[in-house]
Amino acid sequence: MSNHIRVEAYRDESALPPTLRAEIKALAETIQERAFRLFQSRGGGNGGELDDWLRAEREVVWSPALELTENDRDFHARIALPGFNEKDLKVTAAPGELIVEAEKTHTHKGKSGGILLCEFSDKQLFRRLEMPAPINVDKVTAKLDRGILFIHAPKAAQPKQAKSAAAR
Repeated sequence: MSNHIRVEAYRDESALPPTLRAEIKALAETIQERAFRLFQSRGGGNGGELDDWLRAEREVVWSPALELTENDRDFHARIALPGFNEKDLKVTAAPGELIVEAEKTHTHKGKSGGILLCEFSDKQLFRRLEMPAPINVDKVTAKLDRGILFIHAPKAAQPKQAKSAAAR
């Protein structure tokens, strides 16, 4: 069963909502703070900064498996999102990028009996895909099917080039 996801389209990156820009900035700051704490916890020194940053990213923002493919007319993205449903997801399209956001919380409210083991956790996803070529934001579609988010992004029409004087 597939569930279509509404795609918010912006024809100009500068028109992206200020709240989205603030969220990007806040996530970057949280990752930076966590990376610095990791750096401090290992006693500082050169040689592990990249590992600190990558570990901080993994701890702050969940990054699921992703595939981006291209043909002459379109881009297709597949993102593994098990346990999510359409109400958890937000897809934003701008000419040069796709942004996927999702949040899922896990609680034990209303469960009878004691929890002996639980490896479920809250998940926050923020994934920005920089597109190799401009896309037609008005025709981007997204659907969730059996835990996989499928995004179809047609390439923007290229302006016709005037024939050169030599070709006439």
